[in-house]
Amino acid sequence: MRAGDLWSPLAALLGKYGLAMVEVAAEAPIPGSYWGAPEAGLRRDGLYARRDTPVHSVLHEAAHFICLDPARRRALDTDAGGSDLEECAVCYLQILLAGALPGMGQSRMLEDMDAWGYSFRLGSARAWFETDSAEARAWLLAAGLIEADGRPTYRRRES
Repeated sequence: MRAGDLWSPLAALLGKYGLAMVEVAAEAPIPGSYWGAPEAGLRRDGLYARRDTPVHSVLHEAAHFICLDPARRRALDTDAGGSDLEECAVCYLQILLAGALPGMGQSRMLEDMDAWGYSFRLGSARAWFETDSAEARAWLLAAGLIEADGRPTYRRRES
């Protein structure tokens, strides 16, 4: 699924976190893109995407923004950095956020992650999410980014 299919819902979701979705012209390079176009890019509080940017990329970069501590967020430009555990938390959160988007949902996100080439020890995003993601979930809970029942708090990390 492409960002253009869900532009308004994506922008509204990201706005809850103080992250602005900035549209980039078709075929143009995407500012702050770690992987290059059509993948989404991050610069401070802006998430840059084209209409052909995959939704999984938008949500992954948005989850990086949400998981960053304030100092790293203020200096954010292209590479969010972070530990391996934080990267797993980002993936977990991106899956949860997909559930808030009409026509996307968690199942579609898991399929898209596998198709793009996200790699997990158990061989698929679904297997990881369902059976091997407890540490990522605990990280998000400790950071105040999800509720005990797994729902996003729609707050970004503040410490």
